[in-house]
Amino acid sequence: MKIAFVGKGGSGKTTLSSLFIRHLAANEADVIAVDADINQHLGAALGLDEAEAGALPAMGAHLPLIKDYLRGSNPRIASADTMIKTTPPGEGSRLLRVVEDNPVYDACARTVRLDDGDIRLMATGPFTESDLGVSCYHSKVGAVELCLNHLVDGPEEYVVVDMTAGSDSFASGMFTRFDMTFLVAEPTLKGVSVYRQYREYARDFGVALKVVGNKVQGPDDIAFLKEEVGDDLLVTMGHSNWVRAMEKGRPPAFELLEADNRMALQSLQNAAEDSYAARDWERYTRQMVHFHLKNAESWGNARTGADLAAQVDPSFMLGEHIPVAQPR
Repeated sequence: MKIAFVGKGGSGKTTLSSLFIRHLAANEADVIAVDADINQHLGAALGLDEAEAGALPAMGAHLPLIKDYLRGSNPRIASADTMIKTTPPGEGSRLLRVVEDNPVYDACARTVRLDDGDIRLMATGPFTESDLGVSCYHSKVGAVELCLNHLVDGPEEYVVVDMTAGSDSFASGMFTRFDMTFLVAEPTLKGVSVYRQYREYARDFGVALKVVGNKVQGPDDIAFLKEEVGDDLLVTMGHSNWVRAMEKGRPPAFELLEADNRMALQSLQNAAEDSYAARDWERYTRQMVHFHLKNAESWGNARTGADLAAQVDPSFMLGEHIPVAQPR
């Protein structure tokens, strides 16, 4: 299952995504965690020290390798240079699986040992001084979007993405790449403002969306969130001494997380599993093609000098039925 955590800056989405990742590892799920936020904090939230977090390879720096590997022998893609972030897979493309070894993971993923198991962590890479004036943040997450387009995941397999704050992810089609989007909202008007933006886009594209109320202090906060987001409110989380210790760099064993918060995390997992039952690979593939054609017309054709619409394989549908390709 592909899971996104979104919310305004400071809402606690990185903290919540890291807790969910720890929860999944404790439940023996296979997990790939992706830090797709311009402010790279997921590694630290998962227990990496500053040096370890800073040493994570940037996916954007390995984009040529990613393109070359995913292109495979697809005859519709003339060269890796003509691939853009929305390029869809077709016959001959190489696909990524959650549980496998391949050159993309070798270059971009690092194993993080948690209390109850290991997960793979990937990071889009921070916005650097060299990017100023010549790049935008959306170019940084292009590698993430391309990998998601070529990823086939099954039950009890999780790809958890900590997204950029606010509604920036709507600048591309990446927001449609997920089986479930958890929007982390504080019980304030600003806290639910991003929810209103996401709700409209989610409804238009059939994206499953649930709200996680965070930093809830009492019944009034819960009532406020219920009034503002209605049935989309899945669960709320309040103060956590465990989280406070984690933020100080001294987290206790994860099994000591408060019982109420562990139950809340289980509610998130249950919702994710329910979304998997409603997965529609045909719609997923159709939306992928839709955003690719849109990007091709608006900027991709001009930038690459190629007709990127020709990259679409009309007979191809992504899905778990496709056999695993062997890494070269």
